[in-house]
Amino acid sequence: MRLLRRQFLHLVAGVAAPLAWPRIAAALDYPTRPVHFIVGFPAGSATDIVGRLMAQALSERLGQQFIVDNRPGAGSNIAAEVVVRADPDGYTLLQVASPNAINATLYNNLNFNFIRDIAPVAGIFGYPYVMVVNAAFPAKTLPEFIAYAKANPGKLDMASAGNGTAPHVFGELFKMMAGVAMLHVPYRGSYFADLIAGQVQVVFSPLPSTIGYIRAGTLRPLAVTTATRSDTLPDVPAIGEFVRGYEASSWQGVGAPKQTPAAIVGRLNGEINAVLADPKMKAKLADLGGTVLAGSPADFGKLIADETEKWGKVIRAAGIKAE
Repeated sequence: MRLLRRQFLHLVAGVAAPLAWPRIAAALDYPTRPVHFIVGFPAGSATDIVGRLMAQALSERLGQQFIVDNRPGAGSNIAAEVVVRADPDGYTLLQVASPNAINATLYNNLNFNFIRDIAPVAGIFGYPYVMVVNAAFPAKTLPEFIAYAKANPGKLDMASAGNGTAPHVFGELFKMMAGVAMLHVPYRGSYFADLIAGQVQVVFSPLPSTIGYIRAGTLRPLAVTTATRSDTLPDVPAIGEFVRGYEASSWQGVGAPKQTPAAIVGRLNGEINAVLADPKMKAKLADLGGTVLAGSPADFGKLIADETEKWGKVIRAAGIKAE
């Protein structure tokens, strides 16, 4: 009996080995053709800006084109589903961003489960949002803004990029923790023109796409959303300095279809971390207002899971519904 079992296992191993070799060989040669880098937001968005930096760097390192493919819509759900349905061969990757964690609770009819169906590859970049008002707004500081909002309940308009987007949920968390009432005004396009003109008064906006307006003086930063101050805006306080416990940050990374071979995930993780260690890339990301998120696939997976739980609680408490 023991001999038969040993012969059976040997036979199975002999059959399985040839089946595994093509996948192992493909991982060792990867990539041998262009890789599609799917971005769930329009060109010029914070996610797109960082995605293009990483795609260019990986193209240079690996000798194959990493082609950015913008698939905007539904807060990156369209892009995520493209990657979920793609062949798990490493040639279709997703520029993962914090909205993917938010969407897991916001949408109750998704055709996929993000944590189950996307394999985390590597983190790239973490950055604050910045709470900004137009230059003519009477409040010059965050405490003045909170006092003004409490004295004028419901009279301030808070813009966002749409229901359930990061600017919305970051603002809702602020409203709950600061005890202020503001009217949410969702936009399908850019809110910057109306914010500068004073049609809306405040927005929690990604620092990478807002820093230009701040440097030009057309928007006034009151605070950043991260737990600590940003090196890019060292004189701007963190919201948590005045609203104890407040923290909201955005982040980006790379994901792949769930069954992508571990060898390819590992290769990509190593190359992405090498890119992030380059002083030139660090400087570019710092100029956008953030810091690198180097680490293992497991590190990035934990971040996604933790953020999914956190924003799920906010969405349920605020009763936020997808548009």
